[in-house]
Amino acid sequence: MADVDVIVVGGGGAGMSAAITASDSGASVLLVEADRTLGGSTALSGGVYYAAGTRVQQQLGITGDTADAMFEYYLTLNQYRVDPALVRVLCDQAAEGLHWLMAMGVDFPAAGLYASGVESVPRGHGAAGNGAAIAAALDREVSRRPIDVALGTRVDGLLTDAGGRITGIRAGADSIAARTVVLTTGGFGASPALRQRLYPQSTVHGDAAWYIGKPQCVGDGITLGERAGADIVGHDRGLLLTTPNFRKVLEVFVPGWLVYVNREGQRFVRETAEYAVMAGVVQAQTGGTCFAIFDEASRRDARPLPRYADAFASGALPLNWVADELAHQAGAGKVVSAASLDALAGRIGLRPGALEVTVAEYNADVASGSDKRFFKAADDLRPIAEPPFHAVEILPAIVCLTSAGIRIDADARALDTRGLPIAGLYAAGETCGNVLGERYIGGGNSIANAIVFGRVAGSTAARECHRV
Repeated sequence: MADVDVIVVGGGGAGMSAAITASDSGASVLLVEADRTLGGSTALSGGVYYAAGTRVQQQLGITGDTADAMFEYYLTLNQYRVDPALVRVLCDQAAEGLHWLMAMGVDFPAAGLYASGVESVPRGHGAAGNGAAIAAALDREVSRRPIDVALGTRVDGLLTDAGGRITGIRAGADSIAARTVVLTTGGFGASPALRQRLYPQSTVHGDAAWYIGKPQCVGDGITLGERAGADIVGHDRGLLLTTPNFRKVLEVFVPGWLVYVNREGQRFVRETAEYAVMAGVVQAQTGGTCFAIFDEASRRDARPLPRYADAFASGALPLNWVADELAHQAGAGKVVSAASLDALAGRIGLRPGALEVTVAEYNADVASGSDKRFFKAADDLRPIAEPPFHAVEILPAIVCLTSAGIRIDADARALDTRGLPIAGLYAAGETCGNVLGERYIGGGNSIANAIVFGRVAGSTAARECHRV
């Protein structure tokens, strides 16, 4: 006999959304979280939610954006290497999920709406208070419902009956029976072993790689699902961010005056390109890294953008690309300097003569006020003219998101290696592997995925309880 209708394993954005929706659908719910608080990596995020056709867009006069347009963009950017049925659900229900959060009191001001990816339509909805505000609102809604919450509890096994149906969980010496189980434990960025196995490109740069999410995100849900026969898909997918590898701080300010060159000594990208695609472009270069080139005038005058100045001055926001830090990192050997461009190229192993040609062409563009090759904004153009000249190697090494995980269907049912649903088992959010693709479509994709499929999983798991 079941102790509870639905057990949700993992208390981040997807887990809390699943628990709330299951409870509202009439199910009794137990929410189990390994951490001492709810929120997961959602609480640490920037709080951007990706959606089309929203009331926030309409406030700014954006009335023509649709789920169909979002669907086309999502598939195109990922070269159709994602599951269209899952993407369809995400795009169709993203706006509803945003409005659901707004009804809980999360403020998505119109001023915070921006084009968060490489699309031309602004779909990134920034929450006032960032991801912490989203997590806090969901936490409040959990507490307002008859949802039992077990914190500081790590689930180490799933219970099954003779027919292979999932019938509950095991946590240490305790076993709890349930009609359905939803796995929402997030990704596996904090597990070196799983990253090596499922996201090997995130391990290429060794100790320089680090994860920005919760330390509890070690892939518990993926491991539990796989033991139960779930198919694991999305191998070697995720989101990496670039870093100069000065220290393990999340980069929030990458100045436009940097000039990126590959090992052939050539520019290959607009240096201010969106983070959604930058790491992939850098990885495609010889050696999988690039070099940021700048001169002494830029180093000496390097300071944060005005919007970051107060936070930087207070010490609340450590930044890499400021004069004092660059001087310090020169002493540490991570800023390489030379009296001439040709000497600098030799020190960092670039093709002889190529850097001088690249910089000459770039300086001519600076003088004309127009970046003719990569169309960087005129305000970001600074000449590379005053010696000494400097170079910093840029690594795609910050693990922001992992995208391999349990294969689910449009109802968030976990599928086995044959493509059949595993009775009683559901999954949502970063625990899943066939929603997020090789390219991050824009800021807010991860949170939208968590909320949308958390709600889908909670709803369908509760419905199944009525049939069991």
